[in-house]
Amino acid sequence: MDATPLRLRPDAAPSPERPAAAPSQECPAVAPAPERPAAGPARPAVTELRLSAYKRHRGAAFPLGPVTLFAGASGTGKSTALEAYARLAALACGRTLAEAFPDASDCVPDRAVADAQGRRGFRIGCTVDGPAGPVRLDLAVQADPELRVVGERLEVAGQTLLTTALTDPRRRSVQAAWLTGGTAHVTRAPLPDDRLGTALLPLRVAGSTAGQRTVLAAAEQVVVALRAVFACDPQPHRMRAPAAPGAGLLRAGCDNLAEVLRRTRDECATRHAALVRAARTGCTGPVADLRARTLADGRVTAELGRGGVVPGTPLGRLGEGELRFLALALVLLTGPGVLAVDPAAELLPARQALAVLADGLDRGLDARQTAELLRLALLSCGRGHIRLAGAVGEDGAGARGLAGVSVVDLVA
Repeated sequence: MDATPLRLRPDAAPSPERPAAAPSQECPAVAPAPERPAAGPARPAVTELRLSAYKRHRGAAFPLGPVTLFAGASGTGKSTALEAYARLAALACGRTLAEAFPDASDCVPDRAVADAQGRRGFRIGCTVDGPAGPVRLDLAVQADPELRVVGERLEVAGQTLLTTALTDPRRRSVQAAWLTGGTAHVTRAPLPDDRLGTALLPLRVAGSTAGQRTVLAAAEQVVVALRAVFACDPQPHRMRAPAAPGAGLLRAGCDNLAEVLRRTRDECATRHAALVRAARTGCTGPVADLRARTLADGRVTAELGRGGVVPGTPLGRLGEGELRFLALALVLLTGPGVLAVDPAAELLPARQALAVLADGLDRGLDARQTAELLRLALLSCGRGHIRLAGAVGEDGAGARGLAGVSVVDLVA
């Protein structure tokens, strides 16, 4: 059975004649079982981000390596690319469309014109490489007049494993079809129109046939890679005050940096020593240690130990660049057990790659601090358990020509 078009053309930008993500009235179909693709990397990882029609981006496809920096002037869409990546990750974690896209109407491409029914939308997708081979996920979302999924496609080795389409706009569901194999070649069933269908497949597919196992392997690979995402943007003004006691997991804004520093110092001497070495490069003055202590009210504060009889410097007295540097260095030197992420349980931590998304990676940093962060990124990413995608200024943070770093230049 040939795959039926979903009008989910990820390679074509919307035009006034063809509004983005107009609902399809076609019934989805699934192609025959593909030949088993060659095994990919052991750790699933997102290797391409597609913004087919999203905000200022049209027909854009960005390759993602172990360390990828989006460079460009303000307004070129660097933050938008990282935002789209993070929102795909939220859907893979089980969030609804409304939770992942609270500003859905603002995600519609610039100058997109609604169709006769007033419908407008956007299209995003990604490729995840891993043991199942390169798996493509493409998603079409209607933003106006109602937020809903109108099309989704999951492919591997050029063959379609899952398609969904909005066949009846009056119902809060999409018609899905996924590969079964065996006597019943395709399974058709409704799925919610406010969630990522790929993330629901492990709950719906039994895995009793070769076709079902192919679908499961591809879906789980995508979910594993997207769930292991930590989007961080350290906020220095929130990092200066003592941190309230908690779970010891670093939050996206890094406001609980002091609490996490105490935990890493107590639990992992090797990583803490590496962080102290980095602080000697990124912080002004001598650095002998990073210390944390609990105050009488239970809150945790931290300071740079200066060595000898010189008093330590509390975090609250550090410059904004120093605080951002310390937080980002800690992120690159730790992992899911220390960062506030919810990785999939299908794989052991050693088989997963954490993707760090750092908007404004070089914001407020000098060249020395940025170079040290890139050194730490290459060190951690070279081991395969962390990948970094960051947004930097027009100069590329001095990373152009640096072995192991991919710089994606965006222009207005």
